[in-house]
Amino acid sequence: MFILSKTSSVANHFLAELRDVTVQQNRMLFRKNLERLGEILAYEISKSFSYSPKKIETPLAKTNINCFKEQPVIIAILRASIPFYQGFLNIFDQAESGFIGAFREESIDGKISINLGYQASPSLEGKEVIIADPMLATGKSIVQTIEAIQSHGTPKRIHISAAIAAPEGIAYIQNNLKDIDYTFWLGDLDEKLNHLSYIVPGLGDAGDLAFGPKL
Repeated sequence: MFILSKTSSVANHFLAELRDVTVQQNRMLFRKNLERLGEILAYEISKSFSYSPKKIETPLAKTNINCFKEQPVIIAILRASIPFYQGFLNIFDQAESGFIGAFREESIDGKISINLGYQASPSLEGKEVIIADPMLATGKSIVQTIEAIQSHGTPKRIHISAAIAAPEGIAYIQNNLKDIDYTFWLGDLDEKLNHLSYIVPGLGDAGDLAFGPKL
């Protein structure tokens, strides 16, 4: 598990602005900070890829530069992930993309379930797959997403990336994904979930803050 906030960097500034209730009023800046964190986490993930030398001809000479062998596939869990996903796409600019439409459903007894209403994905066979979801709360949407995308092929490795995560969500994923090679890449790991399954201290509803309240 990689946690970006464990090392002091400009990423902490972006995280602070995402959490700050006064800065959150600037919707454009909120989206931009999610995008920036996506870019930074994409850079960190890139260090784990396989590389091979590529011969490059400059105006003055030929040289070898290690380049990764293939682009990953980036899976965005809609809707909150759109700006976060864009950060990954800025770095892996030739990557293929997949999309999952996931939303919460609450039963009469208060139990939370996840409905995957939309799926679109290229082949994932043998690919490095990045799942981008800014808020990893219960972990249920991640588990259901990974189960769903298996029909598109078996990835080489899965990178689960979130701006902020809760320990309950991490534990749920670890308990329910036993035979899959995956790694967590997090901006920060928070204290807990509250009774509404929101991350504490968290930042609120990332989708509403990025795009406005939904009816």
